[in-house]
Amino acid sequence: MKGLVLSGGRGTRLRPLTYSWAKQLVPVMNKPILFYGLEALVAAGITQIGIVVGDTRHEIMAAVGDGRRFGATVTYIEQAAPLGLAHAVAIAEDYLGTEPFLMYLGDNLICQSLAGLVRRFVEEKPNAQILLAHVPNPQEFGVAELRQGQVVRLLEKPAVPPSDLALVGVYLFDASIFDAVKSITPSRRGELEITDAIQWLIEAGFNVLPHVISGWWKDTGKLEDLLEANHILLETIAGRVEGDVDASELFGEVIVEAGAKIRHSVIRGPVVIGRDAVIERAAIGPFTAIGDRVLIRASEVARSIILDGSSITEVAGPIESSVVGRDVTIYRADDRPRAHHLMLGDRAHVGLA
Repeated sequence: MKGLVLSGGRGTRLRPLTYSWAKQLVPVMNKPILFYGLEALVAAGITQIGIVVGDTRHEIMAAVGDGRRFGATVTYIEQAAPLGLAHAVAIAEDYLGTEPFLMYLGDNLICQSLAGLVRRFVEEKPNAQILLAHVPNPQEFGVAELRQGQVVRLLEKPAVPPSDLALVGVYLFDASIFDAVKSITPSRRGELEITDAIQWLIEAGFNVLPHVISGWWKDTGKLEDLLEANHILLETIAGRVEGDVDASELFGEVIVEAGAKIRHSVIRGPVVIGRDAVIERAAIGPFTAIGDRVLIRASEVARSIILDGSSITEVAGPIESSVVGRDVTIYRADDRPRAHHLMLGDRAHVGLA
């Protein structure tokens, strides 16, 4: 079985971060989101992986390379424009051939191991297998309607959802999906929808199996989703200290990477502090990921993601529930202190009271 990872979207909901890099490379717990998906595929025994890339192809290719670091062989498939998930399947037909494949959306995170899903697909040999999750806002997703455990209808972002079962960004298909994508027309959004292709399979009598996942799943397309994913993953860490900690207190699970320096600070885990970061007279955490080479001095940061090379100095009010891009400078300005909630793109300069 091969893997197909979709990494061609523009990430408009994560701007300004995605003005300067691919949304799939935005780190969660100091690791690019895309890397979690690649690792999940390899852990399930899938090592031949095609990655569909678009405008950010050069960034994706530079980060992933040939796939050897993940134990995989990666082939890049260029998509001229983001014309839908089914369009991505269509342009990957030559690479995928006639063997079954697993499709994974590169900005998704899923708790459940993929190995059991792959094993079931191989053993039962359906034409398609879709992953579903109960969500509070199904109108924002592709939605499945089940009847007696069978998939009877799929709708893309319906105004009135028939259920709360959203399509998770993981699908397994055999070669019949190529007939399906050739038989559908673009939606009102101008895209070839994978929900329409799967609906075509259902109506044509093909076997489409549903699987409702029991663990968490996040589509990390928005700020709050990034922060929630960071929160969930940080809950899984085991603390270790490889950097230099002096005159500071660490509570709970805290990872301090090699080269990091912590001085006269309080760190409340779960927290990850990246390589060569400097934390001085600061309060960090909980649920915070500090990237490599970050400087935080005389400031408070909690429930946030601070990316590589940024600095936060002498800010009087706490920074909470924020995502700060790479090489951002945040410093104190003279005004009333208050809590700050930020989403900043790369190389921003912000003065805060």
